[in-house]
Amino acid sequence: MNELELTGRARTHVAELTDPKCALHRDAVAPFLAMRAAAAADGIDLVPVSSFRDFDAQVRIWNDKFHGRRPLFARDGTELRAAELAPAALVDAILCWSAMPGASRHHWGTEIDVIDGLGVTPGTRVQLLPEEFTRGPFVRLDRWLSANLARFGFFRPYTVDRGGVAPEPWHVSFASVAVPALAGLTPQLLHATLRDSPVEGKEALLERIGEIHGRYVASVDRPAPGTFV
Repeated sequence: MNELELTGRARTHVAELTDPKCALHRDAVAPFLAMRAAAAADGIDLVPVSSFRDFDAQVRIWNDKFHGRRPLFARDGTELRAAELAPAALVDAILCWSAMPGASRHHWGTEIDVIDGLGVTPGTRVQLLPEEFTRGPFVRLDRWLSANLARFGFFRPYTVDRGGVAPEPWHVSFASVAVPALAGLTPQLLHATLRDSPVEGKEALLERIGEIHGRYVASVDRPAPGTFV
């Protein structure tokens, strides 16, 4: 991927799907559809609730959380009030669950947030919090993903709390494209991408770009041996 694709400022690497409705890196399409079919055979409706997200969409998410227009959660899942946090604490709270614009893995089209559509009953509000996968409606999906992701070339980049992004059991990544993409997403590229952007709290982000890259971008799980297909 080129620098515009890596940072979500282009979508030339992405294919649009209608069934299921999502946008994925062109190389991830066939593996994801094969995995979805395998899940269906095991009684799981593998539904993508988020896939490719461009830079502007990530800016909207970030700015909405910065101004309290979207829910904001602490690492333990407790809801926070943006207006009650100092700017530095607010930036860290957002980074716990949402990537800095330009740094989201969703820019690559390799990342998919998934749920089991059969686990959602009428009136259920899916929040994408870890407890939904440990003791909620997606326990069976969690076990299925653990057993089957690697054979389709996927892995979960956020299973361990390293003090950066909180664990996200719903987040799956297509390894053969995502691993080299991560290597190309340098602090220098992120600084250049953010510099002239309309991102709230931009000054604090630019001052800490090296730390943020190390803690929230580079600190992820690696694919298990044999994941690449």
